[in-house]
Amino acid sequence: MAAKVNETSRLDPVDRRIVRELQRDAALSHAALAERVGASAASVWRRVRALEKDGVLGKTVRLASAEALGRSVNVLCQVRMSQQTVEARAEFEAFIRDREEIVECYAMSGEWDYLLRIAVSDVADYDRFIMRGVLAHPSVANAASNFALRQVKYTTEIPV
Repeated sequence: MAAKVNETSRLDPVDRRIVRELQRDAALSHAALAERVGASAASVWRRVRALEKDGVLGKTVRLASAEALGRSVNVLCQVRMSQQTVEARAEFEAFIRDREEIVECYAMSGEWDYLLRIAVSDVADYDRFIMRGVLAHPSVANAASNFALRQVKYTTEIPV
């Protein structure tokens, strides 16, 4: 269940500290988290469960190193659809979800319909992916690609 738009306005200071700390290190024990936020471990456990139930906190994951996994080339790809039907978009979005190279996808307003972040091993890998995947999709009119030279900032933390 997703949190309501104004959900954070109802979070008390302890809940806010819990969310901040867990965004930085989701592996903290309840005791360590309790110490950092100034509450008892039992109270922190109940609060974390309530934050999960309310959709404020999602699943717990570990961030992997793209470089260590041989996927250090980041490509931002803008996609324009040839068809704007509900069915065409649904088919394209299903295709997107099935491609492991696509690590982020946003439906956009403006000139382009989608923005993809694609993690590949090298330019040849991207060439194969874009030509045989994205551009081969029947609903895609065209795409424009930009290669990231270096990462200046990356965070998964949402301001609380």
